[in-house]
Amino acid sequence: MATFKEYTKKDGTKLWSFQAYLGIDQTTGKPLKTTRRNFKTKKMAQKKLNELLVEFEKSGLQKKEYITYQEVYDEWIEPYKNTVEESTFVKAKRIFKNHVLPFFGKMRLENIEVKHCQEAMNLWAKKLKRFNMIMNYAGMVFDHAIRSGLISTNPTKLVTKPKPKKLLEEKKENFYTKEELTLFFSCLEKENEPKIYTLFRLLAFSGIRKGEALALTWNDINFESKTLTINKALTRGEDSKLIVQTPKTINSKRVISIDDKTLNILKQWRITQKKHYFILGINTMNKKQLIFSNSDNKHLQPTITRKYMLQVCKKYSLKEITTHGFRHTHCSLLFEVSATIKEVQDRLVHTDIKTTMNIYAHVSKEKQEQTAALFANYVEL
Repeated sequence: MATFKEYTKKDGTKLWSFQAYLGIDQTTGKPLKTTRRNFKTKKMAQKKLNELLVEFEKSGLQKKEYITYQEVYDEWIEPYKNTVEESTFVKAKRIFKNHVLPFFGKMRLENIEVKHCQEAMNLWAKKLKRFNMIMNYAGMVFDHAIRSGLISTNPTKLVTKPKPKKLLEEKKENFYTKEELTLFFSCLEKENEPKIYTLFRLLAFSGIRKGEALALTWNDINFESKTLTINKALTRGEDSKLIVQTPKTINSKRVISIDDKTLNILKQWRITQKKHYFILGINTMNKKQLIFSNSDNKHLQPTITRKYMLQVCKKYSLKEITTHGFRHTHCSLLFEVSATIKEVQDRLVHTDIKTTMNIYAHVSKEKQEQTAALFANYVEL
């Protein structure tokens, strides 16, 4: 019994391979299987199989083909593309290119043992924060090889995970306190950039992700019900092109409430946007109009927020945080106004409660001092 399969190499060349059962090894009593690759046509693959069957009948299987990890990866990666979002596929290819293939690529698949995977894990753990994720990706190729009958076990499943090294210095707090946030917006207001001001206001007062904000259109806002619908996000696809896709998790599709002042700022920005783009000959009065767009009325580059953050923080000597830090800011300030962990988790759609708890642990010092004072006043000792 044999299975023939056409596959595509990295350079786009289409070739054929086959997996075949040849018979029983008279020495071990075990079934003998073989895999052969690199045939230009199915007919050539069939011819080779016939030769092997004759050869086995005479003297048993004499020659064994060696398949590298790179070859199995090349066979696996294209079908994998159809199972994930484009941005996830791009991320996976980058991880394999930068980390996995340089280590395993040229190695013969059947010779890769647990010790080799452990060596890779130890190497990645020394210089990379998400070394476990990289090993998980590497393991996907071994799983594919198992399904293809090339190997029987996945050696990545048996590695010992190194304990993440503690940072020598405490990680810089990636959020603003209430006072720091107020100062940031007072400085940003002086820059007279209404679009940027509105964007940061929405990030800080809604807790949505940057990609979600940059994909918003005006029909995503209901000014009457004071709500914002999140059902898409801007990200990067192949060749670094900007694409809009559904949010990272199913639960990320949501409707959230927006405060009155943020809604008024959005209304004012819409009026300003209409006037500004009218001068450029662009009509923005349609439901699918982007809330935040560039001078060509297309999606803003995601790097623009980082650019403005650095510019404003340097000019006014403010504490620097990342754009994602405004999401953490929203989270921590929700805790300061006594929102429950469950309420915060639901609003920010943290699929893992640990994410919410980690931010909760970094609530401002002022809140911690208030908690201590409340306890002391209650006990009265």
